[in-house]
Amino acid sequence: MSRIVQLYKNAFGGLSRPAWMLAVVMLINRSGTMVLPFLGIYLTSALGFSLQQAGVVLSSFGIGAMIGSFLGGVLTDRFGHFYVQILSLVLGGLMFVALSFVTGYHQLIVGILLLSITAESFRPANSSSVSFYARPQNISRAFSLNRMAINLGFSIGPALGGLLAGISYRWLFVADGTTCILAGLFFYFYFRNVKGNEPGKEINEARKSTTTSAFRDKRFMAFSVLATGFAILFFQLFFTLPIYYKEVYHLSAGKIGGLLALNGIIVFSVEMILVYILGRSFPIHKLVFLGLVLVGFGFVLLNLFEAAPILVVSMVVLSLAEILAMPFMITFVVERSGIKNRGSYMGLYSFSFSAGHVFSPILGSFIIGHYGFAMLWWLSGLASLLVGAGLWIVTKR
Repeated sequence: MSRIVQLYKNAFGGLSRPAWMLAVVMLINRSGTMVLPFLGIYLTSALGFSLQQAGVVLSSFGIGAMIGSFLGGVLTDRFGHFYVQILSLVLGGLMFVALSFVTGYHQLIVGILLLSITAESFRPANSSSVSFYARPQNISRAFSLNRMAINLGFSIGPALGGLLAGISYRWLFVADGTTCILAGLFFYFYFRNVKGNEPGKEINEARKSTTTSAFRDKRFMAFSVLATGFAILFFQLFFTLPIYYKEVYHLSAGKIGGLLALNGIIVFSVEMILVYILGRSFPIHKLVFLGLVLVGFGFVLLNLFEAAPILVVSMVVLSLAEILAMPFMITFVVERSGIKNRGSYMGLYSFSFSAGHVFSPILGSFIIGHYGFAMLWWLSGLASLLVGAGLWIVTKR
């Protein structure tokens, strides 16, 4: 136990106070993550939408995420990360509350799209903010701290959301919106007079980049396509898996929220230690491949065993898959890029995951509607192996 405690101390010691406060902002915001995990159930159960209709509404979130990521970057460069974050959080919060009164199919498509554009513009601004307020030598660890805050918040949001959904789905929108507004107010009052750190000088000449665009890097373009494939597979956890819990196992909203919260708890608790240990012992391509294998195995387990406990086992496996794949995929992006072109590489990588948000619910709902859940899980297992093999090739040094 003392060694584990020391590992955490070494990992997060020396971080600036503003870096910790940014993590608090993220924790407040992500603790309200309630609408998206239950949106599929809300659309099909409460509003009576078909699976295909629900898939279209959910995909509008992904389209908005792609637009919001691009727009947020442009606005951040023009007006600064401080104002973009405040406006995104406060306006996004108000839009969450307003959406609780919208029940029409086409109106929800437009509403979710606009909400996603507004809310997702927060991401590039927040990333710029982390770099601005963190000490130059601690930037990587500051981003890791933010990720832990995200996962801790996600362990809280769905669990609380499950309880609120048992009362009324409208409370999910109200609570999600309230936490966004509270995060925006906290950010404003703490950071309005806080100065950032001067950017550090690059001392490693070997890491200097050329001005080559990420779009001209054929290997990275192949990686981005495969990253989209990973996102499509993994995001079934948020889009179709909750519907599976509801329709096949007839779980209550509270139990579904508990299962989804388990993902955040596991990732928050063990990711840093596993990444620290495994990252020193194994190459990136092997860890990413193992992560993809576990993604497929986590879904295939649902077909191999028909018992409620397997839902917990499956979630544990999917959580381990996330821990192995995501940190080392982003490591590849950092290593592949350089000083002058890292923004374009990160932008393309983020776009891949936003595309996954678009296609995951569409493909998932289509397969379920025509062939059933079992076929979706079998195909997910097969696709995970294919995507994993591709990532093995492109990420191998």
